[in-house]
Amino acid sequence: MDIKRATTNVRAVILMVMFLLLFLVLTFRIGYIQTSKEVRGEELVTIAEEKWTKSQVIEGKRGTIYDRKGSALAQELNSYTVYAVLDKNQVRYVKNPRETAELLSPYIDMDVTSLENLLSADRFQVELGASAKNLTYDKMLEIKNLELDGIYFRQEPRRYYPKQTYASHIIGYTERNMEKARMGLEKSYDDLLRPTNGTIQYQSDRKGIPLPNPNSHVTPAINGHDIYLTLDSNIQTALEQVMTKVEDQYSPEKIIAIVADPKTGQILAMSNRPSFNPNHYEQIKNYMNYAISDRFEPGSTMKMFTLAAAIEEDVYNGQEEYQSGQYKIGPDTVSDHNKGRGWGPITYDEGLLRSSNVAFSKIALEKLGPEELYNYLNRFGFNQPTGIDLPNEATSLIANSYKYDAAATAFGQATAVTPIQQIQAVTAIANNGTMMKPYIIDRVEDSETKEVIEKHDPEEVGKPISAQTAAEVRNLLGRVVSDPSGTGRPYALEGFQVAGKTGTAQVRNPEGRGYIRGHGENIFSFLGMAPKDDPSVVVYVAVERPQLSKHEVGSEPTAMIFNTIMKQSLQYLNIMPSIEELTEEAETGFKTMDYVNRSVADVRTELEKAGLEVYVFGDGENIEAQQPFPNKGLLPGEKVMLRTKSNTYQMPNIIGWSNRDVLKLTNLLNLNPTLFGNGFVTTQSIQEGATIQKDDYLIAEFSNNRNQSEKIEEQEDSGTVEQIGE
Repeated sequence: MDIKRATTNVRAVILMVMFLLLFLVLTFRIGYIQTSKEVRGEELVTIAEEKWTKSQVIEGKRGTIYDRKGSALAQELNSYTVYAVLDKNQVRYVKNPRETAELLSPYIDMDVTSLENLLSADRFQVELGASAKNLTYDKMLEIKNLELDGIYFRQEPRRYYPKQTYASHIIGYTERNMEKARMGLEKSYDDLLRPTNGTIQYQSDRKGIPLPNPNSHVTPAINGHDIYLTLDSNIQTALEQVMTKVEDQYSPEKIIAIVADPKTGQILAMSNRPSFNPNHYEQIKNYMNYAISDRFEPGSTMKMFTLAAAIEEDVYNGQEEYQSGQYKIGPDTVSDHNKGRGWGPITYDEGLLRSSNVAFSKIALEKLGPEELYNYLNRFGFNQPTGIDLPNEATSLIANSYKYDAAATAFGQATAVTPIQQIQAVTAIANNGTMMKPYIIDRVEDSETKEVIEKHDPEEVGKPISAQTAAEVRNLLGRVVSDPSGTGRPYALEGFQVAGKTGTAQVRNPEGRGYIRGHGENIFSFLGMAPKDDPSVVVYVAVERPQLSKHEVGSEPTAMIFNTIMKQSLQYLNIMPSIEELTEEAETGFKTMDYVNRSVADVRTELEKAGLEVYVFGDGENIEAQQPFPNKGLLPGEKVMLRTKSNTYQMPNIIGWSNRDVLKLTNLLNLNPTLFGNGFVTTQSIQEGATIQKDDYLIAEFSNNRNQSEKIEEQEDSGTVEQIGE
């Protein structure tokens, strides 16, 4: 018994010692852990923080792209995605798939049967396809108002382009979720537009509910910068409208148009066709900004720079005669566009008006010399890109291997240049010899502080010619438009003196050597400026291979664009027509007075006695504005427009009105006009009697009803024979 008790005691002692040792080890370990706060090299504090600390991303906002007046062209908006909950254990789920599908299908562009099958799936919830994503707030409200069980919305940011096809090749696009910028300024300025996301860190309980912790750490998001462009929305919108009209009517391969301020180099408008809507970028067919990235043989618009070089070098004598028709250069021959017949011996001035290839080949080879010609091409900036702040600018391709290359380059063949290079070069002629670099970004601003991060200012890039030469070139180019034998007659504008040069460039055959032949198989272009003596606007338009009837000529689609946009630009810039009103005053003996604040009844009686047609707008008793302004001479039957103080104004019937009268109306009532064609109004967008308000858009189409025989045939077709390389 004693032996057993002794054994038991020994065992108890051993166990006690073991427990004591274990306790000491554990105590030591706990103490060590408390002191070092580390287990197997892992810091316990870090593990705890990771377990209980949550992190949430704070998304920044992508910068906005604006026009020159602060109207958004590309912006981040909230969009909505529709999804359906199908689990019957939820409070709200799709109880009747068929009925829900019938009501919902019109809003998400999905047929009823497909949608019903989707809503009948054995799943917790389902997405409802691509058309149920990126919905606007208004569309979301329309669906929400249906009060469909089980239909929910998820809010997500997306990139939105409110003006649709407006300047789409300039702006470019991002993917809808803005993960990637794919094109245009969106891509080239992505680093500045893209936001930097922030984070918020907080401690939570085991259910993820935030604990009241004043030590929450927040790293704020940094929004992307905003970009302001030089584009003028009034001019750009008018350009988009008229280009769409030409595209619909003539179905050309492509259209290019650029509007610029020659005094600063600012691009006021730029567009291409085919175009695209960046909100639906899956449908893009043309990714190239032709105005920047396309080089081609420009045709006779190049003659204005050859002319400027010859005048600057004092080797141009406009009254000197030469033999038109054909010009032999070694084994090759330059021919005038009328199949080499020419017009006999004519002066160089007449050669310019008739766009004679022979005249400019002779100027290049016999007057200037090839070396000097290429020197001036370099001075006008044709040897290098302009450096415009747009991506993917193409370089020129100057032909300078043979003597014939200089002759052909002088009249716009052999050498390929870009439209934007022509715009930069023509600023020297319009701006009294000073050439301005084109640019389209005015500034980049911090979207929060409005601090200017990057500023683009007008930049002089050379003085290729003198002011005297520039003025002489403008005068000669003005005759191209105004003279009966000038090729630019379709580009004449009522009340404005336009200077410019037409061009008809041949299109190289992509399937072989040589050029595409046939009626309309050319690039028809015009490079012009107005007003001639002090240009405020330069415009380049090119239309490639329009589908013309046998009675139509290539100047018709080109002139439709140029005339519309030049009139719109001058009107918007408050440049008034230079009507010869002093001559009219001498003929009629009547001159307008200042009628402001006078009685409507008295002024109406006075004007009607003078044989004038009076229009009064508003129901006030006294006059607050008038058109024309005081001291303007008028002919009998002309329109005088008077505005009184009133809450509303009614639109008159303007069918049959001249361009000049329509401009009087839009000036008086502060309307935004878009005018198509020349002659007299045939259609008006605002109907007679409709209420009109300030800044309303008025679209009017004009027709001059000229006989087809009076239309001027294109006179710039390249007439070369047996060209080198063919």
